[in-house]
Amino acid sequence: MRRVIVGLGGAGVARVLMMPDPHGMARRAARPPQTATTTLPEIEWVPMTPQGTLEDSRLAAAQMAAAAVGCIVVLGGDGTVRAISQAVEEVPILALSTGTNNVLPTFLEPTVAGLAAGAVARGRLELSAVAYRHKWLEVLVDQRPADRALVDVALLRGRFVGARAIGDASRLQALFVTRADPATIGVSAIAGMLHPISPQEPRGLAVWLGPEAERQTVAALGPGLLVRVGAREIRDLAIGQAVEYPVTEPTVVALDGERELALNGGQLLTVRLRSGGPWIVDGTRALHQVAALQDREPHR
Repeated sequence: MRRVIVGLGGAGVARVLMMPDPHGMARRAARPPQTATTTLPEIEWVPMTPQGTLEDSRLAAAQMAAAAVGCIVVLGGDGTVRAISQAVEEVPILALSTGTNNVLPTFLEPTVAGLAAGAVARGRLELSAVAYRHKWLEVLVDQRPADRALVDVALLRGRFVGARAIGDASRLQALFVTRADPATIGVSAIAGMLHPISPQEPRGLAVWLGPEAERQTVAALGPGLLVRVGAREIRDLAIGQAVEYPVTEPTVVALDGERELALNGGQLLTVRLRSGGPWIVDGTRALHQVAALQDREPHR
């Protein structure tokens, strides 16, 4: 967090709105480092009392959007970005990978990320040149909106949510993904080993799983955790296309790697691929754009 703040100052950002946390880490990080070589931004705090739940992130993001911030830097995984995206619409997000499932967030050095986010926040860059609208998955139960996911929706056989992270591939029944990269971890990596899809492609993927299926693959479900799964059917999803999944037994629905919904038999689950999700900033591309702008300036 401190390195992000230093980078923001280096980009010329004067004010930063920061979310507090129950452990005081953010307030410690906001203290000016003794080795600072640039003017640091003034830190303001979101007026909230954090409870240590994901709702903290939604509340903070909503207040940041209401304050018309130019960019939101997120430290977390897919689930954190998902929660924040539910509270903002047009504010670009630069997500740094510090979570359990990190398909959407990137591994970018925080000082560099601060420079990139600062350039975006100050309006120095054309947003469409350094960011993209992420796809998302709309989840309905009996035709009523229930939730959403940015990366993947996984259906697991069972009745209880329990620990939120998915650690047992034998219970997986089906996957729906907006992107599929074999070089990541999590359930979307399973789809990536079967049929890769980039974040910018206007399509997604639906996969029906079965241990005895002829097509088998090995993927990283978590750090140090490899699983073998079988794919009974793989189907492309077009933007706007919906897949109906009749739930015939107790099923848990995991969204972006975290188990959220418990369904009973006799319900109809519908998953629809949507476009026009949150703006996701590519920090590397942003800094290349900054460098290109500076290169066009007269050399001294």
